[in-house]
Parts: sequence; structure tokens; C-alpha cells
Amino acid sequence: MRYEGTVYRPPSEAQSLLIQATIGCPHNKCTFCPMYKGTKFRLRDVAEIIEDLNSARAYYGEYIYSLFFPDGNTIIMKTDQLLEIFSHARSLFPHLQRITVYGSARYINKKSEKDLLRLKEAGLSRVHTGMESGDDVVLARIQKGTSSEEIISAGKKLKEAGIETSEYYLTGIGGRDRTQEHAINSARVLSAFSPDFIRIRTYVPIPGTPLYDDYKNGLFQLLTPHEALQEIRLLVENLVCENTMVLSDHVANYWNISGLLPRDREAMLESVDQALQIDESRFRPAHISHL
Repeated sequence: MRYEGTVYRPPSEAQSLLIQATIGCPHNKCTFCPMYKGTKFRLRDVAEIIEDLNSARAYYGEYIYSLFFPDGNTIIMKTDQLLEIFSHARSLFPHLQRITVYGSARYINKKSEKDLLRLKEAGLSRVHTGMESGDDVVLARIQKGTSSEEIISAGKKLKEAGIETSEYYLTGIGGRDRTQEHAINSARVLSAFSPDFIRIRTYVPIPGTPLYDDYKNGLFQLLTPHEALQEIRLLVENLVCENTMVLSDHVANYWNISGLLPRDREAMLESVDQALQIDESRFRPAHISHL
């Protein structure tokens, strides 16, 4: 098995076999993101990927249950290429229960409904997609390369195909001046298709990124811990989702807020209110950059 550069995966893929299918990210312009900088995006040859899958089988044996294909936006690969990779993986690992990839709305929308159904049938179980925000002003500011309507379209297409959708919400990415719009419009977008998972992340400025420079120059204002929690409260309050799991599975977050919507909404709001009673000095500093 061969790996190039730093390999990133979601925390929920900690137990997954990682096989690189792409190198870098085809967009790679998000102002907050330090990942894949200095890496030119390319697709790996299918033959190379299959060789790595064969090596994994020889090393680990047949008992692989979950398989994640980094790097960024692996969904961009041609459908027939993905089908070949997935089919080979399933032949090597008969106990495989889950195949997952990264994919942003922009690239998901390049797939037809028929192609997504074929990928589902071939074993694609879940797509991790970093919407970050559902507010078009914020999306433009952070150069996400997509819009709220494109996020809704992609979410609906994945749901129609029966592929689990894991959406990432970035608390505080709207700054102080856009926190309410960021939360409310994100809730509107997410409510339009009820993703299987909403995973909460808290924005932390990372040196070497344009948004970090804005933060250092006073052009971007970070939320305090209480302001970040109030933003999450506003998000949860406005979500109208069915059977959607909200998770706070990242070390950067100030508080563990989780539950199934709509069932656990009130319990989640009570949990946030409890956190808001804690003095801000007891939370981590907002600007720590090594998380």
C-alpha cells in the first residue's frame, strides 16, 4: 500500500482501511482549509488502486469491514472507475459492510441519478461532504465553490440514491457579523433534504491559510465559546429534519452536543443551555491552532 502526502480522513473512519484513490483536492481554494496545499490534484490509476487493495488483502486478510477512499472529492472519479474499484474491493473483502468517500456538492452534482444508483448498488454506502455553511454570503467569502441550492440538489440526489449523507457544519465560519445568518440558512439547507448525519465542527484559524491572515489582521472576528454555543443552539432550534443524527465528534468543539432529530431536539437545547452556564474561562481559547 502506497500513500502520498498527508492522508486525511473523518474521525468516524478511524477503523476503516484507507486506500488513496485521488491525490489532493480538485477545488483546493477554501480560505479556511490547510489541507492539500502544495499538492497538485490528480486521479490515481485504477491499476495502482487495485494493486494497493491486493496488498491490503495480503496484509490484513479478508476481515475488512469498512473502507474509505481518500483524498479530497474522490466522488469526482469517473463512475466506471469507481465501479471497478468498489467491485474489486468487495471481491477481496467478503465481509465489507461500508465503502465511503469525500465528495462536495459541486462534484456530486456532476453525477447523474443513474450513476449514483449504480454506485450505491456497487457498495458506496456514505459520502462525507463538507458543506460548512448554507449561507450564500459565507460560502462566497470562504470560496467554497458552491451555493446553497447546489448543496440542496446534491443532498437530495444522494438521498434518492439511498447513499448515506454525512454533512459537516463549521461553527463560527461566518464570523461574528454573520453568525445568525450562517446558522439559520444552514438549518434551512439541511432541512431541505434531512441528511443522515450532521457533524458539527468549530472553526479554528490555521496558520498558512487566507482566513488566518484575515483573523490576524482583524478582518475576521472569531466567536467566543459562548457565542459558538449560541450559534449551535440557533442551528438546532431551526432544523426541521427527519431521522437525522447530529454529532459533535471533533476535538475542536466546545461541548458534546448530539442526538437524533427530531426526537432529541429539546434535550440537545437543554445541553447547550447547560454549557452556557459555565464561565467562558473554563473553555479552550478560541484561537488555538494546533487542534
